[in-house]
Amino acid sequence: MTSRAPVKQLEPSFAPDTAASACLILVSMKFCVVLLLAVASLPSLNAAEKPLYQTGKIVDIQQKTKTRILYYQVDTPVTKEDPYYELSVQVKDTIYVGDYSPRHAGDALPEEWNVPQAEVRLRLDKHYMYLMRPAGTELQFVIMKRMAAPAQTISEPPSPKK
Repeated sequence: MTSRAPVKQLEPSFAPDTAASACLILVSMKFCVVLLLAVASLPSLNAAEKPLYQTGKIVDIQQKTKTRILYYQVDTPVTKEDPYYELSVQVKDTIYVGDYSPRHAGDALPEEWNVPQAEVRLRLDKHYMYLMRPAGTELQFVIMKRMAAPAQTISEPPSPKK
């Protein structure tokens, strides 16, 4: 039987202090948690600046139609007229013009909105505006245009002449 030579255990060239390395790991983990919480709170700070719903005034409502081609019959298009609503709402100094296509041709906008300068609650998104119905549900309008509202001229009373 051959005997083997004992294997010599090699010591690492550095001797890490286990308490110091554990402390370093805990500090780096705490830093990561604090950094993660800070980054997660940034969007909520931005959202807190804008109110969810704003108050606007309906400037104009128009019912229009779009012609849609259903199919072609011997090179002749067969079309259908689809109704849609174009609504203009003024919020502060901006007028938003939006389109709404109802699901059914007989669907109409709420009667409360047909009053001139009717106030409505709305929520604005990048490409959409959501108008709150009197029943509490929302109607989604695609924003087609943004315009500056015309400056309102307030006539001043004439100054008394001396």
